[in-house]
Amino acid sequence: MDSETRTYVTGDREVVLDLTRDCTDFVNGRGDGLLNLFVPHATAGLAILETGAGSDDDLLTALVDLLPADDRWKHRHGSRGHGRSHVMPALIPPYASVPVLEGRMALGTWQSVCLVDLNVDNPERTVRFSFL
Repeated sequence: MDSETRTYVTGDREVVLDLTRDCTDFVNGRGDGLLNLFVPHATAGLAILETGAGSDDDLLTALVDLLPADDRWKHRHGSRGHGRSHVMPALIPPYASVPVLEGRMALGTWQSVCLVDLNVDNPERTVRFSFL
């Protein structure tokens, strides 16, 4: 297994950050295998979805509906509604795997690999890229 970490600045807003280019660069020329990504954070996740056509914004809107940023959460430190960020990884897991064939990810035409971060209190995220 070959593995490395990369750091991303997500800032002070909820974000769906497209990592596909970095994934493509990481697997380029490696042959057949599996790309595994992991976010070692309790408040971020990874999703494979279409980006650029509004689906990324739709995902954030859906998460607002499912996990409102209000005071209902028992996990209460941080900004208002921070507890929702700790629940999100049960819906959008902190890992993703993509088959790699001849050094290229076997994604569908419109699929992208994205970091999903609702935690406005933590502006930096680490993602571990592993090739198996």
